Amino acid sequence: MFKNLRYRFALFMQGRYGTDQLSRFISVVVLVLIAASWIAGHFPAFPGSLFFIKAAGIVYSVLLFVIYFRTFSRNIPARYAENQKYLALRNRFLSFFSGSGRSSSQHIEYHIYKCPQCSQKIRIPRGKGKIMVRCPKCGTEFVKQS
Repeated sequence: MFKNLRYRFALFMQGRYGTDQLSRFISVVVLVLIAASWIAGHFPAFPGSLFFIKAAGIVYSVLLFVIYFRTFSRNIPARYAENQKYLALRNRFLSFFSGSGRSSSQHIEYHIYKCPQCSQKIRIPRGKGKIMVRCPKCGTEFVKQS
């Protein structure tokens, strides 16, 4: 019986977009909203908790509709473009919080300095003592401790 059901569901999903990273992110947002409204329902003494519960219910209902719409959509290029925009935004957000973006292995083996003239990043190996550094971009020379 379940084999037949699985087969029918596979036939139904042929040509449809399915789930992606954006849908998973929206699912997490929906779960957080459901948990927050459940918690707010247990503390009705706070002002505005009833409004929050109603607003969260509307928002997560709309988001659930968006998830199902995206999952069962047959317009694959449009859903793919939406997902790519989400991934670009997420990567920009994560790179902002990741610092300079250099890997930890480079941080151990190299010093990274900025040229005082043009602010070009220059990678200098550690443990060489005081060295004269020449910027490859503008040619400015300066002394740094490696």
